[in-house]
Parts: sequence; C-alpha cells; structure tokens
Amino acid sequence: MNPYIQSLRLRTLPLSVSGIILGTGLAFGGQLSAVSCPQWTVFGFALATTLCLQILSNLANELGDAQKGTDADQHGRAAYGLQAGTITPKQIKGMIGLFAGLSVGCGLALIYCAFGSLFATQSLVFIGLGLLAVIGAVTYTLGKHSYGYHGWGDLSVFLFFGLLSTLGAYYLQTQTMTEEVIWCGAAIGLPCVGVLNINNIRDMDNDRAHGKRTFASLLGKRGGKVYHLVLLVGCLAVFVTYGHYWVLLVAPVWGWQVYYLFTHDNSALDKQMPVLMFSTLAVALLALA
Repeated sequence: MNPYIQSLRLRTLPLSVSGIILGTGLAFGGQLSAVSCPQWTVFGFALATTLCLQILSNLANELGDAQKGTDADQHGRAAYGLQAGTITPKQIKGMIGLFAGLSVGCGLALIYCAFGSLFATQSLVFIGLGLLAVIGAVTYTLGKHSYGYHGWGDLSVFLFFGLLSTLGAYYLQTQTMTEEVIWCGAAIGLPCVGVLNINNIRDMDNDRAHGKRTFASLLGKRGGKVYHLVLLVGCLAVFVTYGHYWVLLVAPVWGWQVYYLFTHDNSALDKQMPVLMFSTLAVALLALA
C-alpha cells in the first residue's frame, strides 16, 4: 500500500462521520432552518471537515508517537510510514500542514453555507470551536504537552466525536437544540471512546514503557475491559430511553466483542477496532430508523 495512504489510516474514517450522520439525520427528521445553502451542501461540507480533521489527527498522532519513541517497539500490527521508514518526518509534516489547511477551508465553507456570513455571532462561535478542533487534533500526541499522554484522550474523543460532532451538525441545519439531541450526541460518543479504549488496552504495556498514561493504563487491563462494557451499555441505554429501539440490533455484536476482550489481549485486540467503528456507524444510522 502507498505509505502516504497508509498514514491516513482510512479505516478510522467511518467512526469520524457517525456523529455528523446522527446529528444531520435528527435534523432532517425535525424542523430545518432556512440555511444559506441547500441542506445537502451543508451536510457535505460537514462530512468533509470532519474527515479532514480525523486525517489530521491521524497524521499528527503518527508523528508525535514517532518523536517520543512510542511506536518503536510495536508488534503484532502493521507499521505506519514513519515507523517503517517509508515516509520522512518532513514529508509527514507537509501532510499535516495540508490537512490542517483543508480542515480550516472546509470548516469556513461549512459555516458560510449554514449562516450566510463568517462574521455573525453564531459563525464566530463555530469558528472558535473549529480552531479548537484543529488544535485538539494536532496536540493529541504531538508536542511537549500532548494531552493524549496524560490520560485526556478519552474525554477529547467523547467531546469532539460525540457531543460537538452531533450537536454541531444538528445546529448547523436547524439553529436550534433539544435535550434528545444532546443525549444522543453523548451516547454516540461512548462507543467512539470505546475504539480508543481498545487501542489503549492493546498497547498498554508499550505505552507504560514509554511514559504514555492513557485512561486504560490507569485502570489496568481488567479495569479497561469493564470500562469498555460500561461504554457500550451506556450508549444503548441512552438511545433506548429516547425510543431508538433499532440500535439494539448491534447488541449481539457488542456482547460478543466484550466477551472477546475479556478472553484476549495485546495484538489480538487489533481486529476488534474496525468491528466497533462500523457498528458505531450502524448505531448512528439505526437511531434514525
């Protein structure tokens, strides 16, 4: 595979759009506002912005881990470009700059489409949130004060992939907010955190050896697996509370995954991340049925 494409980590992208799809779907099921552009244009720019931010995060994560030596001794999974030596730090920095620019450009286009101006109060609030998202994507593992190395990664994923993604997509289409949307945004954020949690359980021994303190490493392997169960059950419980019963179709898949996590460790867990990514996307779609 082309090393550049490999470093984009395309398999993570379905997860990043779950909140956008959920928020937009809930908006389409309610009362849409008179946004400046067609509704599907707003949706398209929202997807593009989220995908660029996810790729930006992936690239910065690869560079940050490589600079700290965290990826040097990884086993049981394919090496990314920097670890494999097929991409230089200068090249990946260029890619980071490219996707940071694309994230900003798509975000500004999204805001203009939704509000008809970049200088309205609502626009300025979303520009601020967008800049925070870009900063958050870059500083997860990159830099001296990378928050992913101090146990804050789970909270970041919950906020950006769950709450802000869902609430932002809904508000951009309706310019209103409801209690249900807030809770559903929180719910979809839980399995998103679960994907990171599987990654952190898998890499726990290596992370500890390199000073990376994830939330899973603070809990320990068994504690991290119990935490995973809580995340998935919490997600389903919230959706069912608001009458989105179709999401229960993924319950057997998630039940099997929890069993798998409790009976396997280390690199064997790698195959469970795409399972949770695609089932989370399925939950977002089923919640709209």
